[in-house]
Amino acid sequence: MAPIRVLHGQPNPEELAAVLAVVSARAAAGAAAAPEQSRADVWRDRAALVRRMPHPGPNAWRTSAWAGR
Repeated sequence: MAPIRVLHGQPNPEELAAVLAVVSARAAAGAAAAPEQSRADVWRDRAALVRRMPHPGPNAWRTSAWAGR
């Protein structure tokens, strides 16, 4: 897990422990709920082969000529 920094406020040790327990539990639940994909499934994913449209913004015209993502 990446380090967590407190940017605002002065939490006491109990508050910090409660927040870290919730974040750790959510991360563990998310990892357990994510289905594993086999290598064959990744290669069969046709949506990955479709080129996405560039988002409007600075230099969008330049990315419209790129061959891949």
